[in-house]
Amino acid sequence: MRSFGLVLLTTASALAAGPVSAQAPQVEKNVSMAMAMAIMQGTLDQCKADGYKVSVTVVDKAGNVAAQIRGDGTSPHTMEYSRLKAYTARTRGMTSGDFAKQTEDPKMAYLRQIPNTVYAAGGVPIKAGNEVIGAAGASGAPGGDKDEACVNAGIAKVADALK
Repeated sequence: MRSFGLVLLTTASALAAGPVSAQAPQVEKNVSMAMAMAIMQGTLDQCKADGYKVSVTVVDKAGNVAAQIRGDGTSPHTMEYSRLKAYTARTRGMTSGDFAKQTEDPKMAYLRQIPNTVYAAGGVPIKAGNEVIGAAGASGAPGGDKDEACVNAGIAKVADALK
């Protein structure tokens, strides 16, 4: 009797959802490879002009690495740290520096439990309008604020495509 109720409920739920053929495909904005490459190059160019050697990571809407590059002369940890900064910016929808400031408040410190997030500047969300479609992070400059400035310069290279 109990299993019959479950089958009936499942069938009713499926019927309420409507036929599969009537469902439109989901369309999402995301970071393209060309966009990721342009952001990375713009970030590297700005940091080089400022005298910094950095690694850069771009993550897509799902937080997965879309592209990553280790800058010449960078320390080994900069690859992973740039990824963590980008992931933090993507998952939180704010710069990784703003997330670090937010979690300084004891009432918000519980957010530090989120896996793979960091509490340092250098990660910036990539937004198409108000929608976060990815993020970029840099590591290697002498301070996260300098990494973040380079990433902002990289994202500015694709600003027209994000409108």
